[in-house]
Amino acid sequence: MLDLKFIRENRDLVSRGLKAKNSKFDLQELLHCDTKRRAAVQEVEELKRQRNLANDQIVSFKKSGQAIQVEEAISQMRSVSQKIDEFDKEVGGIDEKMTNLLLNIPNLPHIDVPISETPAGNKVVREWGKPKVFSFKPKEHLEIANKQGWISMERGSKISGAGFPVYLGKGARLERALINFMLDFHTKKHGYTEVWVPALVNRQSMTGTGQLPKFEEDMYQLKHEDYFLIPTAEVPITNLLRNEVLNEADLPVKYTGYTPCFRREAGSYGKDTRGLSRVHQFDKIEMVKFVKPEKGIEELELLVKDAEDILQALELPYRVLLLCSADMSFSAAKCYDLEVWAPGTQKWFEVSSCSLFTDFQARRINVKYRPSGVQNKSEYVHTLNGSGVALARTVLCLLENGQTEQGEIQFPTALEPYLDC
Repeated sequence: MLDLKFIRENRDLVSRGLKAKNSKFDLQELLHCDTKRRAAVQEVEELKRQRNLANDQIVSFKKSGQAIQVEEAISQMRSVSQKIDEFDKEVGGIDEKMTNLLLNIPNLPHIDVPISETPAGNKVVREWGKPKVFSFKPKEHLEIANKQGWISMERGSKISGAGFPVYLGKGARLERALINFMLDFHTKKHGYTEVWVPALVNRQSMTGTGQLPKFEEDMYQLKHEDYFLIPTAEVPITNLLRNEVLNEADLPVKYTGYTPCFRREAGSYGKDTRGLSRVHQFDKIEMVKFVKPEKGIEELELLVKDAEDILQALELPYRVLLLCSADMSFSAAKCYDLEVWAPGTQKWFEVSSCSLFTDFQARRINVKYRPSGVQNKSEYVHTLNGSGVALARTVLCLLENGQTEQGEIQFPTALEPYLDC
């Protein structure tokens, strides 16, 4: 969340940031509540001063035997105490409303982010590899996978419903191979610590990373308990350090982990949902960083490179997009998307999104660090995360890019040890 003091002192800047993100957040309502609360607190402090004064008078009157004055002072103190209780209730109500408002205000775009009202403002910053030219008309991934017997959307639909793929035989082996390959790559070559985290989290964890309260309707929630299936490993991994204070010497902290991810895709009506392009359950390798504030932008570029290394090892042509203000997530201050070209579908598919959140998440989950050589001082860390990478669409792109005219698949050399090719 944003710092209330920062909002109060930078109203125009915050207002411009909200507009850049196409946010409908009512900043004036928050500022009105803030003004009202501060006035109420000031009134409470004055009433408490009067109560303390009345208490001192009671002691003094009792010592001098002034019984009538004692009764009057006690009556006055009771009246003041009643007013204090009333103001405390008012402040409590305002606090609850302000907390809800602060949890619904998005992060502001970083100064580097292109300002645009639509995703058309996204910028391609670089490309790697060239789309493969085939001597035949390339097929879409689902046709290839069906022929090989590797993926069945029909059986997934029978078990769960539309948007739940079933991987079979070498298709299942491919999924497992990619998970192991990516985890090995990030831990052995990029220096991440591997973690294994729950796929079911509580409300506090979802609120901490910004999925709640704004996007609750988009999440899968248990009916009888206040738990959620994770939309991304970002949620449990980032919450690993909730309410902790780190040492500066330990930064950056870098975690990577595999989880299944669950998304309702409630807003996907009318979008391409064929095959693996948009599913409700998919596997993903996540990268999460906790860094010093001044290192945030530098660490974001390194995070993107870590995701790019995976795609290069998989020999997949891709492009890197710097997202504009309108296309960024609720919590992100700056974000890059990595998109891979699928020659059969003739589309670019996002397989990784790498974001810097500044101290937005750290304030929600209360993660700080102690600067070296400074006593009794702590500051909020900055958090980052990125897909390293998402598997469903990566499988899609591997099938379409690796296909032969005979319908076979040529897998990249890096995967051969994991597939026992």
